[in-house]
Amino acid sequence: MKKHFLSLLLACITVPALAQSLSQVSLTGASTLSYFAFTTDQQVVIRISPEGNVIEWGMEMQPGRMGFYQGKLDPYMGRVDYYGAEADPGMRGKVKSIGTCNITYYSSTQPAMQKGKVKSIGSAMLDYYMDYDNESYKGKLKSTGSNSIAYYASYDNETLRGKLKSVGNTNLTYYTAMEDKINKGKIKNIGGYPYVWYNEFDKKELQGAMKTGNNAQKVNGITFNIWF
Repeated sequence: MKKHFLSLLLACITVPALAQSLSQVSLTGASTLSYFAFTTDQQVVIRISPEGNVIEWGMEMQPGRMGFYQGKLDPYMGRVDYYGAEADPGMRGKVKSIGTCNITYYSSTQPAMQKGKVKSIGSAMLDYYMDYDNESYKGKLKSTGSNSIAYYASYDNETLRGKLKSVGNTNLTYYTAMEDKINKGKIKNIGGYPYVWYNEFDKKELQGAMKTGNNAQKVNGITFNIWF
């Protein structure tokens, strides 16, 4: 009985520590997708580009510690390993592990839209749109773990083409030129949370600034960072 209880306790402790999942999505200029971020069990933030390349990693700064930090990371002081010369050409020289989190990549034998790109971050598996998909999003991240990712296609309004459309069950919409010439392309709604921007009818010094909305909006467990 004691052995069974100990095994169950260890399972409860170790399983969550192995699980990494998408934790953040960032839009620069309140418009353009800049990165997806994963948070490890050691609270290391790992950011990857929409095309599946590791951009940076580090410890998230406390908002307000140095003013509005705009997503800057403190250096991670733990162990970081890289793939060596013995690895597949698609992996050589790339980061292999950050602390306890392992990172794998698609090999050089995989299709062009996958090879050399991040395949997994911890337990989170990543996949990408292929060369037969729409021009506006082929090669971009298609899914991460249980989250499917969609983008506006080349046949959509020209202001929207290529922009992030949804992450899992969270839909994103943007202002078009017909709605707001000054703020066209900026985020309008994230999963039911609206964003309003000062427009041409407001004072000149306010135009383009955020009127209502949050810089960091958490929806369905993922934080959407709006930088502008």
